[in-house]
Amino acid sequence: MPMFTTRDGTDIYYKDWGAGQPVVFSHGWPLSSDAFEDQMFFLASKGYRCVAHDRRGHGRSGQPFTGNDMNTYADDLAELVEKLNLKDAIHIGHSTGGGEVARYIARHGTKRVAKAVLISSVPPLMLKTPANPEGTPIKVFDDIRAGVHADRSQFFKDLSMAFYGYNRPGAKVSEGVRDSFWLQGMLAGLPAAYECIKAFSETDQTEDLKKFDVPTLIIQGDDDQIVPIAAAAMQQGKLIKGAELKVYKGAPHGLCTTLKDEINADLLAFIKGERVSLGSKAA
Repeated sequence: MPMFTTRDGTDIYYKDWGAGQPVVFSHGWPLSSDAFEDQMFFLASKGYRCVAHDRRGHGRSGQPFTGNDMNTYADDLAELVEKLNLKDAIHIGHSTGGGEVARYIARHGTKRVAKAVLISSVPPLMLKTPANPEGTPIKVFDDIRAGVHADRSQFFKDLSMAFYGYNRPGAKVSEGVRDSFWLQGMLAGLPAAYECIKAFSETDQTEDLKKFDVPTLIIQGDDDQIVPIAAAAMQQGKLIKGAELKVYKGAPHGLCTTLKDEINADLLAFIKGERVSLGSKAA
């Protein structure tokens, strides 16, 4: 398996498919690079080099006890980009991966970045605070921690229902997708599965978003039960200058899977510099 070792000795697994302008993917919690295979296969078939890594502690990467924070995630991404000498790259992040992309841009700049895409992403801040009234109460994240600690196997099985919107009336449930979510989640080590909750929920990335200076596409479903859109995409659109915002009506958090054809078409259009269908300019 292709791996590289970070400066702190953590082995990071990555996929590298195709050739052409690089498209770099950062996955959500508690998943792995497998979560982006639909997009990677599609874009690699269209003439792009698709690269995705398993975040430290997740998937096939090493499982250190430390480093489960946005700064380290971003630095790992920077090391991958430098190792592969990726230039003029499009960075795509889903959920926690969107936070990773934002912190990467804030800490390492955009000299190697051509464009960015945030999909159902956690910035600027998931946690509800006096300054962030649209956020989610800390009790919700405490309950997630408790669920992961008590029986994460069952917790991940249960979480898959809301993640993909399968708990909505009339939803067509794929048990295969649910099994894949569970499998990816169980490959994560317990330290990462637990500590990453704090990283994605309590990291204030308001200033990170203000540092974006490349074309950016924001995508989120308005029925996202994991990352509320009011605290996420709607705020990202206000903080990232000139960003394009597309809201998928009725779509869940895991729309890269449930609506993969639509997502793939929008990503290809954005990468090629075409107008994203039904998109609207962020305020």
